[in-house]
Amino acid sequence: MIDSPSPNHDQRTAPISLIVLHYTGMESAQAALDRLRDPEAKVSAHYLVDEDGTIHRLVPEDRRAWHAGVSHWRGITDVNGCSVGIEIVNPGHEHGYRDFPEVQINAVVRLVSTIKDRYEITRGNVVGHSDIAPARKRDPGELFPWHRLARLRLALPRPTRNLVDPGWSQAGFCLALERFGYDVTDSFAAICAFQRRFRPELIDGEVDGECRAILLALLLPRPQGDD
Repeated sequence: MIDSPSPNHDQRTAPISLIVLHYTGMESAQAALDRLRDPEAKVSAHYLVDEDGTIHRLVPEDRRAWHAGVSHWRGITDVNGCSVGIEIVNPGHEHGYRDFPEVQINAVVRLVSTIKDRYEITRGNVVGHSDIAPARKRDPGELFPWHRLARLRLALPRPTRNLVDPGWSQAGFCLALERFGYDVTDSFAAICAFQRRFRPELIDGEVDGECRAILLALLLPRPQGDD
């Protein structure tokens, strides 16, 4: 862990209940670090995980970092106020999106595990930037290995067994998607964000039987504290 302090933070507005994963979307780790520590940029995160697994600590967890922007998740509109933001070095869709190295994901897993346990964050509140801001963001993207986190109970898994298509219309699907946590103001963007997270092999914004069945399974009751 390397301390790389950013001046871009303020007072928290609520207890920590979310972890938000991002990719940096810049050409290098140094460029991302420079921006996240630039007072003129007015952006930051609590941590940055480099491709070699190095973790930079930019903002103390008890302070509100500026990583989420205009966002929404499960009725929360000040996501910055109650979340820990983790930037993962990757050039992103605009600069040559690529797979995340194994050593980097191992570091992300350790970091998420520690934070999740510290604040007793539920799996359903470990999210990507695209989940909380579907109309604006695509990160950490369809190449991010959510299944690695899910296997360790650090994030919700993609349902794969006993799937049943409820036959919802698109409007019905969007109502269910909103119930799950997404902002569906831009329904196409919300559907793409859901697919990017839970059906990344086909992101077309079209509601089909597989999407409906996956979402229904995610909405089914789980043991208390395991959502």
